[in-house]
Amino acid sequence: MKLIRLLLLLIIVMGIAAFISEKLSFAHEPRMQGSLYDFKMTSLQGKEIDFSRYQGKCLLIVNTASKCGYTPQFKDLEKLHEQYGDKVVVLGFPANDFFLREAGSNQHIAEFSQFTYGVSFQMFEKIDVKGKNKHPLYAWLDAASGHSPSWNFCKYVVSKDGKTVRFFPSKVKPLDKEILDAIEKN
Repeated sequence: MKLIRLLLLLIIVMGIAAFISEKLSFAHEPRMQGSLYDFKMTSLQGKEIDFSRYQGKCLLIVNTASKCGYTPQFKDLEKLHEQYGDKVVVLGFPANDFFLREAGSNQHIAEFSQFTYGVSFQMFEKIDVKGKNKHPLYAWLDAASGHSPSWNFCKYVVSKDGKTVRFFPSKVKPLDKEILDAIEKN
């Protein structure tokens, strides 16, 4: 029991230290470079997806995880994709940056999201969304919005012109009025 308490305390201290370190690091101020449409990402099926195909479309970009309290948001993301697919393209990016909530392989992630939640929106290979190994896409989103993901299922709504990026934390559900209003304004 003492060992478990010690491990939990260690995990909490490490999390706080990582958070403070990232917030106090002034050496790397994010800068937007290039366009969102310059990115090429790999889907869970191993296909390269050129983001130029999304020009002129409103996007909702979300970092996902299979073992998280917010994982049931996959259901609402799929509803958003089905009901508002003519207004917004949903793009999911699995990430294992928050206490090993997405430790599975890309194949496991694909099977889980499709069979458990019927996900049919575009999912991509697992990437890092924060820290030193942050993927350039998330560095771009961070610079454009002023926000990095603080947990799984943080969302970015990107305007049709790719210039306006709004950030929504995990607690804001995909079908909440805030997100639907941001989509409608595009």
